[in-house]
Amino acid sequence: MKVVLASGNKGKLNEFNQLLASLNMEVLPQSDFNVASVEETGLTFVENAILKARYASKISGLPAIADDSGLEVDALKGLPGIYSARYAGEAANDAANNEKLLRELTGVKAEDRTARFQCVLVYLEHPADPTPIICQGSWEGVILEAPAGEQGFGYDPLFWVPSKQCASAELDRDEKNRLSHRGKALGELINKLRDARHLSQ
Repeated sequence: MKVVLASGNKGKLNEFNQLLASLNMEVLPQSDFNVASVEETGLTFVENAILKARYASKISGLPAIADDSGLEVDALKGLPGIYSARYAGEAANDAANNEKLLRELTGVKAEDRTARFQCVLVYLEHPADPTPIICQGSWEGVILEAPAGEQGFGYDPLFWVPSKQCASAELDRDEKNRLSHRGKALGELINKLRDARHLSQ
């Protein structure tokens, strides 16, 4: 079964394909269908995920999965939040976003650098699906004062995982998938899809 992922992020695509293989689902990037990124006009992760999924499904003609995820830093009143991917500007890359985050937290003590990754996943059977499956996962951590590790993407080099005593970017892929906000939301989605398929058979 083919499903379109409303993202062009290769890191996300790899994670989704690895975790959804058990359902015999092949996840294709929206770029395969010339789907441009839709404007994220929502004010919450849920709103933005639904916007992205509906648009990708409409253009591709396939069921769609979209996630809207981001980093919430307590000392910054929840920022960068829904603006995580474009924190340093619309054309910002991971390095620029990380640099801005470190600047904003200059002088903030280690005990006050608490943060969490949030992920909201939406699955639509078709663009007009009135009952999308919505799943959510979060991952608690602390923002480091300097990057560590070479794995992952986004804010992973700055996200300290207390239970593992290392940065997210120092975890191997399987371990990160098990612990992460996206891994938790995907686990919930897999269970819900499995239940839905069983009921429809």
